[in-house]
Amino acid sequence: GYVASLANVRLDTASPQEQVAFWLNGYNDIVLQSVVANYPIPRRTNDYPAGSIRQIPGVFERETHRLAGRTLTLDQIEQTVLPTFHDPRVFFALGRGAVGGGRLRSESYAPEQLEQQLAEVAAECASRSQCVQVDRTANAMRVSSIFSWRRDAFVEAYADRARTGFAGRSPVERAVLAFIDPRMLNTEQSFLQKNEFRLEYIPFDWSLNDLTGRGGR
Repeated sequence: GYVASLANVRLDTASPQEQVAFWLNGYNDIVLQSVVANYPIPRRTNDYPAGSIRQIPGVFERETHRLAGRTLTLDQIEQTVLPTFHDPRVFFALGRGAVGGGRLRSESYAPEQLEQQLAEVAAECASRSQCVQVDRTANAMRVSSIFSWRRDAFVEAYADRARTGFAGRSPVERAVLAFIDPRMLNTEQSFLQKNEFRLEYIPFDWSLNDLTGRGGR
């Protein structure tokens, strides 16, 4: 019923905070509905883990939904709607039905709490192995593929905020460092400030984030 109600919401006079909360909640609830409607999800391809939301044909790129008078796929919400708000934290607020995505919160996004909620989403990234891994032995920092997928948005918002010591890094590396560095432990910050590490992307984990396996809560 909630997902059906999204079709007739009017955003003409809504504030940016109200709009962002609407699109995040809409996306995440459509993902939940898609998983529940197909659960347990049968394996259709070996390209993704068993039970993955990616085993539902076209769930992100073909299946359309009515939201705020528009007909959109989940991919279109992520790739064409959310970037207009110029806040890449939103991309870690999308659950995506996968272990590799942002953690699905136990509350909806609310306009009056949105800044605090997105700040918590960003801070959480630095503490989750699905988002950041510092490997001193290999002299590498591995980060979520989401940074690569939404490269332009992160560069626009964060590249010029990186420490001056990282000036020689590529724009996307500076953006990632500016996003993550302030939230790292002191020992991790000291390692990064040596500026000798490689930045690598973690392959996205499309395992379903349910309670039956590795997804945890």
